[in-house]
Amino acid sequence: MNHLTEAYVDSLALNAAAIKNGKDLVRKNSLQQLGRAEDGTLLVGECKGSGKEPYRCSADFVNPENPVFRCSCPSRQFPCKHLLGLMYAYVSGLPFSVAEVPQDIADKREKAEKREEKKREVAVEGTAPVKRKTNKAALVKKTAAQLEGLEIAEKLLRSLVQSGLGSVDKKTIKLLSEQCKQLGNYYIPGIQNAFRGLLHELDNDRERETMYTRAASRMTLLHSLLKKSREHLSARQENPDLPLDVDSALEEKIGHAWQLAELRERGLAHNDARLLQLAFRSFEDAARGEYVDEGYWFEQTTGRIHVTRTYRPFRAAKHIREEDSVFDVVHAGELFIYPGELNARVRWETHTFEEPNAQTYASALSGAIRSFPDAIKQVKNQIKNPLSDKHPVLLLAFKEMVADETGRYALVDDQGGRLPLADIEYLEQPTTHLLTLLHRRDVKGKAMLAMFEHDAESGRLNAQPLSVVTDDAVVRLLY
Repeated sequence: MNHLTEAYVDSLALNAAAIKNGKDLVRKNSLQQLGRAEDGTLLVGECKGSGKEPYRCSADFVNPENPVFRCSCPSRQFPCKHLLGLMYAYVSGLPFSVAEVPQDIADKREKAEKREEKKREVAVEGTAPVKRKTNKAALVKKTAAQLEGLEIAEKLLRSLVQSGLGSVDKKTIKLLSEQCKQLGNYYIPGIQNAFRGLLHELDNDRERETMYTRAASRMTLLHSLLKKSREHLSARQENPDLPLDVDSALEEKIGHAWQLAELRERGLAHNDARLLQLAFRSFEDAARGEYVDEGYWFEQTTGRIHVTRTYRPFRAAKHIREEDSVFDVVHAGELFIYPGELNARVRWETHTFEEPNAQTYASALSGAIRSFPDAIKQVKNQIKNPLSDKHPVLLLAFKEMVADETGRYALVDDQGGRLPLADIEYLEQPTTHLLTLLHRRDVKGKAMLAMFEHDAESGRLNAQPLSVVTDDAVVRLLY
């Protein structure tokens, strides 16, 4: 169980409270009868609970990429604090006696192995699983409903434009919010969220001119989204056999929830991926009514910067695992890549952790973009598309980091090109002031992860530093 580290156990917990509760069980000596299988694939133990009998828990790692956790407690949180405590006890060095694998677990392992054997037999025989057939009648009906919903959204936007932003007051926003709720009946949750974002901007207490500028940008985005969506769905209505669009994020922006099987069938998955997290942040999306856990990752094989996002609705946040910073390398058994652009969203179902080494950081440094003009060209090509993410993130190799007489920092590439650094409005969290704390060895010949934003007022493209990759670490500036 070399892969079982404190970071790995932390990653299994639903939230910070679960981590604390699991570690408290170890601190309070609540765990007893601790045992481990001789081959290192199983941990068992008992934990004192509120009842007369202790809870019996086990962590089965016979398949390290897909561990099985069992506990006799009634908790709906999984893994529960007793299972977390069992694993924290192991990684903290508490003694575990060698024990036989309990018969009930051995029986369950045997059944699982038989299921896997059947799958292997099917694979050897070349019999592929039968794909689910699309119910064309249901698809046509759904598409018609989506187009009807688009018409409602277009009318709402048109009325807002015709009345003018200056006439919007609390009463208007409340009325539009009630009408926006109707969009939830038409299978277009992405468009509904875009409209909510616009209303949230209009209801903001920012200075009026700033509010107008941001609201106008949202309206332009929503107009483009509605236009592209109508074209796309009208084509699908005429031809129900039209495949899902995998060349852009349009399907997701309309509201399609990609299934992993769909991504796999379309070649948007590959095995054996190793990812190093370069930045992480959690924030509230008031318009969506959700917490968002967002991580940026460097994939060692491809050199791409991917993003992970976990959405936790306010009402159900305590039941959904809260993501956190990850400092080990994630070895994903299968990496699923959602349709997107520079920073495609990714997901994995099974993974193990590996200790980062010199080669890990060398891979990131060699994979960074070395020419700032090339990087800026990529950014501009993306943000000029109305529906594209307006805040792409790139890993940039720099020859040195310099500061002018006013204290403003800039990166210099190998050709002498400069890229000014500045805090951007979108993140709402400054980082450039932290650059002065970097060690002098880390301001030359390294790489920086930066998020870009186009400033409409100045017409400048700003880049805010998120982290610096050195020869032996990732120095994170954003938390």
